[in-house]
Amino acid sequence: MPSTGTDQHTPTALIIGASRGLGHAMATEFFDRGWSVIGTVRDTTSRTLLHDLADRSGGRVSVEPLDINEPDHLAPLHERLAHRRLDLLFVNAGTTNNEQTPIGTVPTSDFVQVMVTNALSPMRVIEALEDLVSPAGLIGAMSSGQGSITNNTTAGREVYRGSKAALNMFMRSFAARQAETQRERAFALLAPGWIRTALGGPDAPFTVEESVPLLVDVLLSRLGIPGLAYLDRSGQTVPW
Repeated sequence: MPSTGTDQHTPTALIIGASRGLGHAMATEFFDRGWSVIGTVRDTTSRTLLHDLADRSGGRVSVEPLDINEPDHLAPLHERLAHRRLDLLFVNAGTTNNEQTPIGTVPTSDFVQVMVTNALSPMRVIEALEDLVSPAGLIGAMSSGQGSITNNTTAGREVYRGSKAALNMFMRSFAARQAETQRERAFALLAPGWIRTALGGPDAPFTVEESVPLLVDVLLSRLGIPGLAYLDRSGQTVPW
């Protein structure tokens, strides 16, 4: 935990994509562990589970609008949060296409949508907001075990796999660029496993309720450990 007995700072997490599913559950878990939480939602016209959490949070949870695929949204968000000290920035965003379409027949529009949402946009968010994160804090993103090139022995979900592998590479480059200037900072890519969410579907073996405490444990275990790690729900290293 970033705070100490002499430091009354309440640690703060910014969760990008927290309106539902894993993002909302992570926001709730951090809140339950005593953190302040800022969560973003894409749709500003509808009430979400994050709004319900904010209403009962006593001011420790706030909601910010952000569509990560709209770069013009980032500077205003940065300005609104400029007075906040972040201990953790985590990007939870993802989409997929028809899972069984071979890469050679994927429509260009589908390819662009998945790659932008899963790889480019998360890195745009991280690049735009990283200066708000404490030098001893953590910056992370939701990857996938399917982003592992080493472990790909079954094919399928080829665009999704490629997008997560691209995210991993971009995050590795980002961490390398920061190695000299942010020597205390931790970076994490999480491979949460197959979870029953809107993206994971009803046949997934793991529930959100059992998975999220493990994922938060992994993130908290990385605080204070400089450098980038690609980890599964148990904190084990995933091969690149």
